[in-house]
Amino acid sequence: MSSPRDMRVAAGERLESAFNRVVPRGSGPLLLLVVTTVLIGVGIWRLSEDIPLVTLLVPLVVSSLVLGPRQLPWFVVFDLLVLAVVVPSQREISPRIVMTVIIIFGLGFLVLMSSFRRNRLGVAGIRGETMFVDLRDRILSQGGIPDLPDGWYAASELRSAGGTPFAGDFVVASRVDGRLEVAVVDVSGKGEGAGTRALLLCGAIGGLLSALPPSEFLAGANRFLLHQEWDEGFATAIHLSLDLRTGRYDIRSAGHPPAALRHAGSGRWEVLESEGPILGILEDPEFPATSGEMRPGDALLLYTDGMVETRTRDISLGIDRMLGQAERLLRGQFEGGATRLVEALGSRNDDRALLLVHRR
Repeated sequence: MSSPRDMRVAAGERLESAFNRVVPRGSGPLLLLVVTTVLIGVGIWRLSEDIPLVTLLVPLVVSSLVLGPRQLPWFVVFDLLVLAVVVPSQREISPRIVMTVIIIFGLGFLVLMSSFRRNRLGVAGIRGETMFVDLRDRILSQGGIPDLPDGWYAASELRSAGGTPFAGDFVVASRVDGRLEVAVVDVSGKGEGAGTRALLLCGAIGGLLSALPPSEFLAGANRFLLHQEWDEGFATAIHLSLDLRTGRYDIRSAGHPPAALRHAGSGRWEVLESEGPILGILEDPEFPATSGEMRPGDALLLYTDGMVETRTRDISLGIDRMLGQAERLLRGQFEGGATRLVEALGSRNDDRALLLVHRR
């Protein structure tokens, strides 16, 4: 025989099950908006002089933010139906009332169109934006410089065209077997237009950087881009493989501006020319390496063309200007130097990325 406690638990479960059949799980916002709309409609019907028709826009706007793509179209229709019902309660159908009704129906139509487009994602507006931002943060976190041993300093900076968080330039770094592996990449396009392609490529580049030997990294990235078959499926990149024990480095470029090395002994900057085809164009390209050694006090710069090229200035002149500014802005203080260089150089209409490596 069941105890009173078991009977109460069973009764509670039956009540919860019945409630979920009437109000499906996750329908709380929809139910609240329906009740709010009904109350607003009743208020307009009874107090038409004190509550304007435009009040019905409030639940309409809120619904576009919190409801999913399946619920939103039905609620928009419901809201507009309430509007149609309460319009006759107005004492006088003036031109102002007519314009208000037209505007509300027009905004309702726009919300419907946005809900149909949102069906491709399958989540509500705020939730979808949160998911996208979280995806961006998780992928771009791969660009963080890993912890380096004493005697080394590295920092990267990124600025996008228009100041948005999405850019076609990015930096990916990894520490593998005592080496610092870094790729600075410039995806075709700029700003938000290149942002989605850059996010996908950033995730792939991060995996390839840790999985492939340095000599095969750019070839692997090239194969990945070719398989995407994007309309704008090319990118430039420069890859640094730095031995943190000896200071030996290999630099390979894929159509990218050359790296620059500051020799502590002479205090002069050397442009490290390296050649290689753009990623995503050729089937089996070769990426020859430029090798050398960073000695104590040396510094290395890797950057994208947004740092040195503008519509009115050739890239070679831009590199000369950047190195002159680097000598003036760094002055032996390399901590924070990447930020100072990005803020002082480049076009505000183009994405900019820069990596600074210093051997203390």
